[in-house]
Amino acid sequence: MTATVSNTGSPVSKTREPLIQIQNLKVEYLAGRGSVRAVDGVSLEIGKGEVVGLAGESGSGKSTIAQAIMRILQPPAIITGGKVLMGGRDILEMSDRDLHKLRWEEISMVFQSAMNSLNPVMTIGDQIMDALVSHRKISEEAAREHAREMLRIVGIEADRIDSYPHELSGGMRQRAVIAIALVLRPPLMIMDEPTTALDVVVQREILAKITELREEFGFSILFITHDMSLLVEISDRIAIMYAGEIVEMAESRELFENPLHPYTQGLMASFPALTGPRKKLEGIPGSPPDLIAPPSGCRFHPRCPHRMDICDKVAPKYIEARPNHFVACHLYPTSEGTAE
Repeated sequence: MTATVSNTGSPVSKTREPLIQIQNLKVEYLAGRGSVRAVDGVSLEIGKGEVVGLAGESGSGKSTIAQAIMRILQPPAIITGGKVLMGGRDILEMSDRDLHKLRWEEISMVFQSAMNSLNPVMTIGDQIMDALVSHRKISEEAAREHAREMLRIVGIEADRIDSYPHELSGGMRQRAVIAIALVLRPPLMIMDEPTTALDVVVQREILAKITELREEFGFSILFITHDMSLLVEISDRIAIMYAGEIVEMAESRELFENPLHPYTQGLMASFPALTGPRKKLEGIPGSPPDLIAPPSGCRFHPRCPHRMDICDKVAPKYIEARPNHFVACHLYPTSEGTAE
């Protein structure tokens, strides 16, 4: 028995109260030869205290979703539809004053490159204090002591408070960015490829620290990456994006052990297993589609090893193919019993 999920809602863990709800979000980039629908009707919910992973190839729309939530998209990007609800308010309708309060107090963001996120001519301590003073009535002395405490929390010696970004290692810079993101204790943190530029050992250290801080402070995370192995370790649920759409979502272990969508299966087959016998890695043939003129029907069908006649004619419905496991693929019948 399957259930079709409306594009105005998305499954959330049944044991968690929703913290933020993204409903039918659409974002376009205006280009010289037409508009690119980078995010096309995405719906997603994140529960309180939950880590939701968002994975997909470069250009699938992951970072665009994050920037739309924060309302930091720059031209030629425009939000053309949908809602982002948090605490009963639509972030997409907020005034600049309300957005100033929302950012860092309710939602913070850790970007991909810490060196590009940090101001090279300000000390780490001043950058943590800047976020505090901007949102709180606090003395400079109290702000500095709070900054020292934040450094200790993320595993940096407090006496590095007067260090500049170039004086820190890559892992320490990433920890410093996390300290800035957590300084006001926001309930939601967006992490956009936070470990991509780091070596494997430092990646593990950062992930362990993120997990430790989440358990201590109870914040939710939207964790964006193309590395499925990272998501399986850190996430409660994982959503898979392809060509601006979510094509599959399930609890992380379920998705890892039983991926349903051919695209998810291709992603899983493209990274090596840490244990067990060695096997040949298999990539996904072809390239992501041109979103100015995306393929008809299922957008993955030109690359899909299981494509059928219907795939290039009808877009698949997003259904609950297994308990709490959602997918948009004609390989799985709808509740009416037909592969539409």
